[in-house]
Amino acid sequence: MQEKRAFIEPGNKDLSIRQQSKLLSLHRGSYYYQPAEETAENLFLMRMIDEEYTRHPFYGSRRMAEWLKRRGHQVNRKRVQRLMRLMGIEGISPPRNLSQPSAESKKYPYLLKGYIPSKPNEVWSTDITYIRLKTGYMYLTAVIDWYSRYVLSWELSNSLEGTFCVEVLELALEKGLPQIFNTDQGVQYTSKRFTRILEEKSIKISMDGRGRALDNIFVERLWRSIKYEDIYLKEYEGVSELRKGLKSYFDFYNTERPHQALNYQTPEEIHWLSSPWGREKRQWA
Repeated sequence: MQEKRAFIEPGNKDLSIRQQSKLLSLHRGSYYYQPAEETAENLFLMRMIDEEYTRHPFYGSRRMAEWLKRRGHQVNRKRVQRLMRLMGIEGISPPRNLSQPSAESKKYPYLLKGYIPSKPNEVWSTDITYIRLKTGYMYLTAVIDWYSRYVLSWELSNSLEGTFCVEVLELALEKGLPQIFNTDQGVQYTSKRFTRILEEKSIKISMDGRGRALDNIFVERLWRSIKYEDIYLKEYEGVSELRKGLKSYFDFYNTERPHQALNYQTPEEIHWLSSPWGREKRQWA
């Protein structure tokens, strides 16, 4: 497996990592196999930050640093900022000094204020979340349908580099086409490589306001469910175990877990019974 991974070229403009992995008979997820690492002390702090942020996503670095200090941890805001940046999170309130987007980035308006979808494939969303392991961490991304809460695709990566976000988008689009696709303003989603895929399919692009995590509320609820119902309970040892566990959880989430907001039906029942693609299109990525 290690030898095959060496042939993968992340910057290849003609073949995506998914296509290269298929040609090499290599599961695309194994390309991101090794967990990211930090010192044991920082990993412990990141676990605490992750749990508190899941409970209170409006906490920025100042509040988070104070919360940690009240629990006996000698940290300053600069350290907490670095760890939160590493985890890919920020408080809901807009930061005071917003970084300028890169030259290739294009700003898109938020199209979903007060929007209530009436059927599947009107609105899809995606995001990235930090996933802890016993001796490291990974990042998880997923695409979810707003109306049905159905998770269309997901993937793990050991970095915030945008390739795995593109892979997950391509996998989701094999199952249908949304009218609107919503993301935050992260560099993974403002890149031309990501937005071009949506524009070429005439999909409207919507982006959250900076620091407004709850603009993407359905993905945030998904992350809370995953962490409280799976990650925090099972304390996965390594990436292989994590991948198997998430596969099992997403199968459960889509096909067995009743949702109160869906009148106690499952996402699969809502998404495919009322989808123009029908049940014959149901297949897991």
